[in-house]
Amino acid sequence: MSYTGPDLDPPQQRRPRRGPLTVALAALVPGALLGWMVYEAVGGGGTGGADRTASAAPTAGTSAAPSAPAGTPAASAASPSASASGSPGDDGKEPGSGPLKGKVVVIDPGHNPGNFRHTAEINRQVDIGTNRKECDTTGTSTNDGYTEAEFTVDVAHRLRTLLEKQGATVKLTRDGDSPAWGPCVDERARIGNTARADAAVSIHADGSAPGDRGFHVILPGSVHAGAADTRAIVGPSHDLGVRIAGNFLRETGEPPSNYVGGGTGLVTRTDLGGLNLSTVPKVFIECGNMRDSKDAALLTSGAWRQKAAQGLSEGIVSFLRQS
Repeated sequence: MSYTGPDLDPPQQRRPRRGPLTVALAALVPGALLGWMVYEAVGGGGTGGADRTASAAPTAGTSAAPSAPAGTPAASAASPSASASGSPGDDGKEPGSGPLKGKVVVIDPGHNPGNFRHTAEINRQVDIGTNRKECDTTGTSTNDGYTEAEFTVDVAHRLRTLLEKQGATVKLTRDGDSPAWGPCVDERARIGNTARADAAVSIHADGSAPGDRGFHVILPGSVHAGAADTRAIVGPSHDLGVRIAGNFLRETGEPPSNYVGGGTGLVTRTDLGGLNLSTVPKVFIECGNMRDSKDAALLTSGAWRQKAAQGLSEGIVSFLRQS
């Protein structure tokens, strides 16, 4: 999710370089905090190495979706799962028996590949309770052109498979190239509300400056204005977010963000329509920064995306089992 789009503010200013002792201490704090918050030890490591080649990065507001350069294999350019060990298993099977039978999870893959061709539609203003913002954005991409919209739906498919194996009923706000654009941020919230989801998670990847690294989970703040009233979901959403953050860190090895959240991997916001309009426990996760080369190497790895889905799944399962 690019910080230049709707529902997003500019990133916080980078803090000045700190001394060796401060840096050393800061490196130890995030893992300890998150481990304590979810009552389990944090460990493991991520796997690097991009395994996907694609086109030059799109720019928000362009009129056409990016295409692969000459010589790029078609499967690699068009399908995120083609590059993976650990494929998403997008079979759409009905959930069976399992510990989450009867639970409903809504997964919201951020943005849409078709948004590049529908700029007028996604620029339409919608009510998010506190004010009005654009329907949606194009999202961001890696410097090699792997788009956020591709990334988010791939992780969503993998996550759906894992949750359905646990018996959950899983609904996606968009699936592949359907719908052709959007949905708008208010509709994404409405899908979760209509489903009466026990948990909803919006999947994103950031578009911050190179050198900005790490994941962060965005929690809803308390909002009571217009069509928005998050007061009933602030507590359970915080619990969901903490559990996701701890498990995501352990499974992927991706560090908490070094540019927002003060090293905790948690950020509270009141300017996101997808959270403001939700009536069910919901969080966003920015899985990493697509504009940083180290994070991009992870985000473009199918094996790492499977680990990301596993971390998300374990956080959601932990939340649902105690709710």
